[in-house]
Amino acid sequence: MTNEKDRSNDVWNVPNVLTMARIVLALVMFSLLPFEFYATALVLFIIASLTDFLDGWWARRFNQKTQFGRVMDPFADKLLVCGTFIYFAAIPELHDVRLFANPDACGCPMAKIPLGLATWMVVAIVFREMFVTMLRSMVEARGGDFSAKWVGKWKTTLQCVALPLGFLYMIILRRGGEEAIPFALSAAFVVLLYAVVFLTLHSGWIYVKAATTTRSETPSESK
Repeated sequence: MTNEKDRSNDVWNVPNVLTMARIVLALVMFSLLPFEFYATALVLFIIASLTDFLDGWWARRFNQKTQFGRVMDPFADKLLVCGTFIYFAAIPELHDVRLFANPDACGCPMAKIPLGLATWMVVAIVFREMFVTMLRSMVEARGGDFSAKWVGKWKTTLQCVALPLGFLYMIILRRGGEEAIPFALSAAFVVLLYAVVFLTLHSGWIYVKAATTTRSETPSESK
């Protein structure tokens, strides 16, 4: 019978295979984006996102948590999300998202302001993910607990909803032009983008406070 220690070192279990599959799917998706294969990339992103929820559920349900999974699972998540945001930042149309196809016709000056994905948003998201990863490494190296908070899980969920809307926006734009994009799609994409940025920064602050508390409660090492 496999004991707990052996199980924690088992790399080739279902959750870890799903995690590695997510990395492969992300890399394939990235290779398609420069060629504007947005529909295929959307399908790959959705499948990769589903593996994120499935591997966590499987690991908890069947007690298959491993040290490899603790490291690779967040890495795969950040590769998928941050990589997609970085590629999206290079698409001018996603920056130039407006709620109305014809801003002059609606008579609202605010309608002319682009509300899509700005470069500062991507910088904030990537910085937060890198900084929290560094904090996790420091805390866990000292024997502390740095488990995911509910706000971090909500942040990931919103990211996995907002990014597919970006793919869908580009698919409709390429096929029918700006006039074919529904107001609901543009509005949902913009609202979710700002919600993602808010939760990203807010959850980052919560992790910083948690890391500070954990460090203060952990006995200092002698020098």
